[in-house]
Amino acid sequence: SPKEESSCSSQQISTSPLRTPKRITGGKSGDSSGDEDFKQLPNDSESDSPMEEAEVIEPAKDIPVKKSKASTKSEIKDKKSTPKGATKKKTSPKSKLSQFKKQPSKSAKETSEEKKSDEVKTEEKSDQVEKEDNGCTEEKSPKEESEKVPSPKKKQIHSFFGVKKDKDGKPSAPPADPGASYDPSKSKYHPIEDAFWKHGEKVPYLALARTLEEVEGVKARLKMIEILSNYLRSVVVLSPDDLLPSVYLCLNKLAPAYHSLELGVADTTLYKTIAQTTGRSVAQIKSDVAAAGDVGIVAEQSKSTQRVMFKPAPLTVRGVFDKLKEIAQMSGQASMGKKVDKIQSMFVACRFSEARFLMRSLAGKLRIGLAEQSVLQAIALACVTTPPCQGFPPEKINVASTMSAEAFKSRLDEEALIIKTTYCECPNYDMIIPVILREGVKALPQHCRLTPGIPLKPMLAHPTKGVSEVLQRFDGLKFTCEWKYDGERAQIHLSEDGKVSVYSRNQEDNTSKYPDIVGRLPSCLGSEVKSCVLDTEAVAWDCVNKRIQPFQVLSTRKKKDCKEDEIKVQVCVYMFDLLYLNGEPLVQRPLAERRKLLKENFRQVEEQLVFATSLDTTTMEEVQDFLEESVKGNCEGLMVKTLESDATYEIAKRSRNWLKLKKDYLDGVGDTLDLVVVGGYFGKGKRAGLYGGFLLACYHPDTEEYQSVCKLGTGFSD
Repeated sequence: SPKEESSCSSQQISTSPLRTPKRITGGKSGDSSGDEDFKQLPNDSESDSPMEEAEVIEPAKDIPVKKSKASTKSEIKDKKSTPKGATKKKTSPKSKLSQFKKQPSKSAKETSEEKKSDEVKTEEKSDQVEKEDNGCTEEKSPKEESEKVPSPKKKQIHSFFGVKKDKDGKPSAPPADPGASYDPSKSKYHPIEDAFWKHGEKVPYLALARTLEEVEGVKARLKMIEILSNYLRSVVVLSPDDLLPSVYLCLNKLAPAYHSLELGVADTTLYKTIAQTTGRSVAQIKSDVAAAGDVGIVAEQSKSTQRVMFKPAPLTVRGVFDKLKEIAQMSGQASMGKKVDKIQSMFVACRFSEARFLMRSLAGKLRIGLAEQSVLQAIALACVTTPPCQGFPPEKINVASTMSAEAFKSRLDEEALIIKTTYCECPNYDMIIPVILREGVKALPQHCRLTPGIPLKPMLAHPTKGVSEVLQRFDGLKFTCEWKYDGERAQIHLSEDGKVSVYSRNQEDNTSKYPDIVGRLPSCLGSEVKSCVLDTEAVAWDCVNKRIQPFQVLSTRKKKDCKEDEIKVQVCVYMFDLLYLNGEPLVQRPLAERRKLLKENFRQVEEQLVFATSLDTTTMEEVQDFLEESVKGNCEGLMVKTLESDATYEIAKRSRNWLKLKKDYLDGVGDTLDLVVVGGYFGKGKRAGLYGGFLLACYHPDTEEYQSVCKLGTGFSD
């Protein structure tokens, strides 16, 4: 009650001495332990207070005094207003303005205990109140007694997405990734010690990405080959099963060209994938790609700012290769969503430059300046320096250190020629790489030969500007002139099982494009022909006027899955070379012999399959007349070829033993056009930041406007 509250308050003021703020603990009757907590304060001569020193009154031990809630709240308020570590001073309403005596100095023990108590107590709850009544004690509940135990220091909770800090509060560096320092460009590269994966493990995709990154940074072709060969040496020694996918990914391929396995991922799909994964908008991604000219660079920069909740498993070369093949083989209405999911799963797991080359692979362009011939040379260098077919650890790590430079170069040239020749005749890494790993480079000619069903790269001709240049080049040699037809190169294969296939000059499978050729071939075969490979030209044919039509007409023909009864553009096939006959390659034989075998084993079918029109001559006049005849016959010009000397079929090579004499190349025949640039196209790759092409137009005087003619992307400097 207010009366009791006033009485208790008056008792506190009149009887409580100035003392240290130690907790009062009352014991039972006869227990003197409670007396130790009461000490008489020494006199303070410097005190400004007129109050005299109060007499210590021993509290009653068995009479607990219950305080009212109002009194308790008043004490809580007073205690909170008292600074931490300071002694609480009691005042009566009559003497609020009077000054109290200064608190006497405490003993070292008391000061230490008080300091320790202040450090432990951080926040006191409102229901924990010290009882400082003179002669009054309050019984403590078990809950209150437990609250007296110092609470442990609160553990600092870090933000999951925040930067991790060390014990000193400084940002801690993430653990170093061993792949980040992988450098295949070292001059004294060791295929085992310098690799960051172990024997038998799958090759990390980061190793290939770091290799391509180093290749991209140099311009010298020999240095590119050296860097790639160092990586391939480690693969051969540590993870030989990953050599095949490594080669395919270096060439940005998934299979041989004639398998027609393409990713088919549009740029907009890549933009959408990057945007969804990184939280950016598609418009931002498009803008960045337009400025950088490279979706790979934009993907890498966007990925570097992304944090993930759970760290995904690192990408491997085999894993990336398999997923890319799965993406390429997807089809149907829901295929696009599945492709995006596959791409996102790989993109989230990318580290460092992996995102750059993954997106470039999906876009179809690596942009590192690494041609296929350089990759073949790198394979040869890797196999010569660190030969395959060794156990682990290999006995020969660096063969170059065990022989002279000349001997090593001679051996390298020999094996490089074997690999390149084999690939020309059998352009299938699925067949070549296993033989190299199993038996070595020198065993390739016995296992990988020209075979029907596997297209080879065609021999190409060198351009000339006049008849006089042709005669000068072939002076003293026998040569033949053939009409150069304005059509599409068609390499026709007949297997021993009777299967017919048609391939383009780029080794693409065009069998479904030309079902009429497949159906006509048996009618022109000789009785002894079991298998063959023909080099021909498919030309659009006008059946009504009996003449050759321009290539533009042929280009309107359906590209795939063409049915023979739906064909609108008829073709006539002109045969001019025979590369394979009844199990025997003929590419090393002279043209005169190959042409003889062609005419002996095949017969012409009018307007369907015929021999190319040719003329064997050595005079300028006859060549000139024959050229004019070809132009009148709607042909491009002439192909001039040696017959006997240096007359082998040079696969995948633009040789001077074949010369093309086109009417467009002749001086005085062609004409010039004066056009106006009316538009430009943003450049990509090395032309990023520049214009990669221009839209040209000519002026039409009748309509008084410029009409577009063509797009020009070559023939001028950057």
